Amino acid sequence: MDTIVRDPFYEDIPAFFGMSLKELIGCKHPTSWIEFEKGLIDEVELAQNFFKDGRPFDLEGLKTCMRNGYSYIDGVEELLHDLRESHYKMHAFTNYPVWYQIIEDKLRISKFLSWTFCSCKLGKRKPDPNFYTDVVRHLEVDPSDCIFVDDRLKNVEAALEVGIVGLQFKSVDQLRKDLCLLGIDIPMKDKLVVEERAP
Repeated sequence: MDTIVRDPFYEDIPAFFGMSLKELIGCKHPTSWIEFEKGLIDEVELAQNFFKDGRPFDLEGLKTCMRNGYSYIDGVEELLHDLRESHYKMHAFTNYPVWYQIIEDKLRISKFLSWTFCSCKLGKRKPDPNFYTDVVRHLEVDPSDCIFVDDRLKNVEAALEVGIVGLQFKSVDQLRKDLCLLGIDIPMKDKLVVEERAP
């Protein structure tokens, strides 16, 4: 989230509950979402334990809120298209529950990459080093032949620890430049230059 797809947690979900982000963090259960991301509980159990006090809420309404909030980060869809056209293989490596399917239904990310490494499928979350070694083992490649991109520095550092090339996502333009510096052959976006000429 916030690398390919906008994360609705910070604005949309607090608004759904009529709270500030700080209020939401203060009253939600400290581990239920993590357990949901790891596939240890299902969405019914999440609804029962989302808040510390067990208060009920509209689960389907929350899912609709999140679906409405999912969108590609500006410029990412074009970058994914360019990478696919250049024949690079891409995989999602994400801390997310089974609701990744909602993202897929809306944005069709699988036209660019495979949802191979989801925490809800493998029961592990970044930055657990075992999650990264599982990825390398599954792909049957040398870690140095993989490029990992994430908006969170701690996740990038964990990739570096196991020998994977890591890039912190800051913007699409910066990521294009960083990938090109690593020798990834993708077209740079053309920029229109307007020159003023003296009459």
